[in-house]
Amino acid sequence: MAQYLVVHPDNPQRRLLRATAAIVHAGGVIAYPTDSGYALGCALANTEGRERIRRLRALDDHHPFTLVCRDLSEIATYARVDNATYRILRAHTPGPYTFVLPASREVPRRLLDPKRRTIGLRVPDHRITQALLSELGAPLMSVTLALPGEEEPLCDPAEIRQRLEHQVDAVVDGGGCIAAPTTVVEWDGQDFRIRRSGTGDPSVFAPGPPG
Repeated sequence: MAQYLVVHPDNPQRRLLRATAAIVHAGGVIAYPTDSGYALGCALANTEGRERIRRLRALDDHHPFTLVCRDLSEIATYARVDNATYRILRAHTPGPYTFVLPASREVPRRLLDPKRRTIGLRVPDHRITQALLSELGAPLMSVTLALPGEEEPLCDPAEIRQRLEHQVDAVVDGGGCIAAPTTVVEWDGQDFRIRRSGTGDPSVFAPGPPG
């Protein structure tokens, strides 16, 4: 049965964050809040956790996972961008964007888009997520918490607990939220391209090389 951790949205309790981080480090799968709704996450090296999330979401082998990061300091480890592109990304993080970037050699093959060899990176603007990532000291491998056959993601932590308490190891209750999909922006080495318009303003990534 999942642990249920009620975390204050403005002043996250350190002891609860430590408990959540311990669950992740021990190989657990968690449901947690972000600035674009609730998500499922596990540690980057947790292959079994990734497969549990795939089964829970009924995802095929090609569905991409996103690396949810505290900031862009990890970008040199997981992605390849030049300095000018990095400055543009930094100007729009944290925020409601997912950046699809050329992956570095450090990224496990299982996380890559098999055709493009890219990786999705995201820096949420959410206090609980930020505090949890700081406690973890590493990104979370993550997908939106949307269940098979349902159009809308789950956004009520009490409902998440009721429906998933035997399928995840912890539910981090940061309060209810409205699902607000991120804007997905791909950098192909030359141009930014909008792959999905969401709450992030897509106009700031007009086509053309960074300047």
